[in-house]
Amino acid sequence: MAQHHHEHDHNNHGHSEHHHDPNVISDTEDKKSLADATEAEFLKKHPTYLSQQSRRAFLASAGAAAALGSNFAVSFLRGDKAEAKNETLMAADMIRDAKNIHVLKATPETCFWGYFDKTQPPVLTVNPGDIVYIEALTHHAGDAPDLLMDAGVKAVYDKVTDRGPGVHIMTGPIAVNGAEPGDTLMVRILKTEPRLPYGSNIAANWGYLYDTFKKERITIYKIDMEAALAYPAFAYDFKGRPKYDTPGFITPPDAAAREKIKMKVSIPLRPHFGVMGVAPQESGRINSIPPGPFGGNIDNWRIGAGATMYYPVFNKGANFFVGDSHMAQGDAELAGTAIEASMNSYIQIFVLKDFPITNPILETDSHWITHGFNQDLNKAMRQAADQMLDFLTTKRKMSADEAYSMISVGVDFGVTQVVDIRQGCHAAVPKNLFVPT
Repeated sequence: MAQHHHEHDHNNHGHSEHHHDPNVISDTEDKKSLADATEAEFLKKHPTYLSQQSRRAFLASAGAAAALGSNFAVSFLRGDKAEAKNETLMAADMIRDAKNIHVLKATPETCFWGYFDKTQPPVLTVNPGDIVYIEALTHHAGDAPDLLMDAGVKAVYDKVTDRGPGVHIMTGPIAVNGAEPGDTLMVRILKTEPRLPYGSNIAANWGYLYDTFKKERITIYKIDMEAALAYPAFAYDFKGRPKYDTPGFITPPDAAAREKIKMKVSIPLRPHFGVMGVAPQESGRINSIPPGPFGGNIDNWRIGAGATMYYPVFNKGANFFVGDSHMAQGDAELAGTAIEASMNSYIQIFVLKDFPITNPILETDSHWITHGFNQDLNKAMRQAADQMLDFLTTKRKMSADEAYSMISVGVDFGVTQVVDIRQGCHAAVPKNLFVPT
């Protein structure tokens, strides 16, 4: 598929000089009051939307999702594979004809490994509303290279040697025209599909119960595309190094070491991005493992097809990236990893000027979810609660007293992960708590 770009005059912005006038302040306040009133009326009429701009974005993305054949489950994994593939290709052709689709494959030129850096140059520039077919690679392909690597994956492993201090492989960054500091980047995941029919889970040295097991063990899962399930295929104790501590380490296949699975289980697939986000505010290389206000390694399994992520923009163009794709994960990610597997996806990116935020927010069909991150799990829980209170008071226009009561009786809190240096908690408020008026 060919990659499409749009050329724009980045300097063609009208500016006018404003002189101080004592009436300007009151005019601004009047406009703000009017805007607040208008927004409050909008929320009463449309309680399932966050802002007027986000509503327009959702309506725009509905057509794209329909064109891709998405039902916001994993439709690609159910039914006839050949038919699903043909439908996907036909949908891609339809969208490409509209001149707003881009193809960003994971290659040595489009991937960076183990860090976030706001000076990382973008490899693609898009307009708000554009659709991107994007590939994400797992940094655990070396756990079973005969099953988790193809030629494209191998090329990235061979050629991207500048790695660390973290472990994840990212694809991007993507610059978005018009995105400025203070804006919010809205990213809608339209469709996902596994690149290869296998994934890896490691009970790692950073896992929560490592002190109990005192070893590292890798389990390889077979992905059943038609049933949307994963089954453990075999497992082995990791002995390639004293500890699994080298990004991209490759374990040569050893049939004798691969042990059969004794108990048959099936894991429902939850394809999602463990890592998505925007360029951070801080300067320099930042470890890709701890999540932060820019997103990054949030590891919330709900960030899959049909979900929408909102990120505060800290740099011009936002510089969005994806990585660390998973096929399934439980809350807490207790052993240290999910089912780590490479994944292809269609996403749609918007810029919101009317929805400022300070921390990532996740929206699903049924919930709005805030996040908290801290090395202390109690403090992560507190941040998730503070973020939810702020969301309800500033975005849903509730009083603090009413919001606090509703949180206590209607909002669910959970542990997102306990293995990413900064632990994560999330708070999920059901949309159906809000009644149209």
